[in-house]
Amino acid sequence: MTAMTIEKKRLETTAERLEYVTIGWNVFEMLITIALGIASRSLALVAFGLDTMVELFASGVVVWHLRHAGRDTGRVTAKALRLVAASFEVLAVVVAAGAIWALVTRSAPDESPIGVVVIAITVFVMLALGLAKRTAGRQLGSEPVLAEARMSILDAALAFGVLLGLAANAAVGWWWADPIAAILVAIAALNETRENREEARKLEEMESDPRPETTIERS
Repeated sequence: MTAMTIEKKRLETTAERLEYVTIGWNVFEMLITIALGIASRSLALVAFGLDTMVELFASGVVVWHLRHAGRDTGRVTAKALRLVAASFEVLAVVVAAGAIWALVTRSAPDESPIGVVVIAITVFVMLALGLAKRTAGRQLGSEPVLAEARMSILDAALAFGVLLGLAANAAVGWWWADPIAAILVAIAALNETRENREEARKLEEMESDPRPETTIERS
């Protein structure tokens, strides 16, 4: 086994462990926020917990890709990217639907002290995980890992938006701050859907027509 192979294996193990930590935190986050949301009748907390189910699926897709024997092939990577893209799309629809409902009904976010603490912690945990996975994904050259890292960062942004909404409503009565922030997150998620599908399409084209001059560009 060459030094390059050993290093690649180490990076894959690191990325996989980060995904398992993400899954563990998201399971906790989902259960606690939904339970607290039901107890306090907070739509914001329940919706936030339901969004986490989508993120769990995306993490599962990345673990599947990292453990797949054909993970280095364009076909398998394209499939993983399409599944992650579908996760972003579902996330965008769920978040946007909840935000629009809140705007139409002028629903102000309800406060739950424990829920606020959990969401505040989530901002830092998911941001840290997202940045760590982005580093691992870049070193590994794994588009699925990078895509899921962006979902974790979006989760941190969504959590921060919920906190801003609660604070704005409590301080100056801006009940619309939370749904507006959620809509911005939904737009970002739709953009990720488009970019990941485009990336998958390019990989499939390279697989069917592997010309040397064909390259993939992604910022």
